[in-house]
Amino acid sequence: QVQPVESGGGSVQAGGSLRLSCAVPAYPASTTCLGWSRQVPGQQREGVATIDSDGSTISYSSSVKGRFTASKDNAGKTLYLQMNSLQPEDTAMYYCGTGPCRSWPMGANWGQGTQVTVSS
Repeated sequence: QVQPVESGGGSVQAGGSLRLSCAVPAYPASTTCLGWSRQVPGQQREGVATIDSDGSTISYSSSVKGRFTASKDNAGKTLYLQMNSLQPEDTAMYYCGTGPCRSWPMGANWGQGTQVTVSS
């Protein structure tokens, strides 16, 4: 299975911004959700943002709502995560994924991740 490929991670000071990108493999658009998650070593993976199959609904975790914006290009081949007002607690490996909406996030195909580090 071809995995998504994330990019754009890096190091930034608190209050700064980063924009993550993700190249996604082809998927059945009518039934597929797209999303971002993050994980800190030793902790459970946390869902960050989910885009529904037609892109009309985007949901966010409470920890990032109002600061992060998820989007996709018109072709649906690239996902983005604009992250503003970053805080040290946002430090994590960030993953993008695609998968069936009926079971999301179970069964999702996740990429290898891109590291985001926020210093105080």
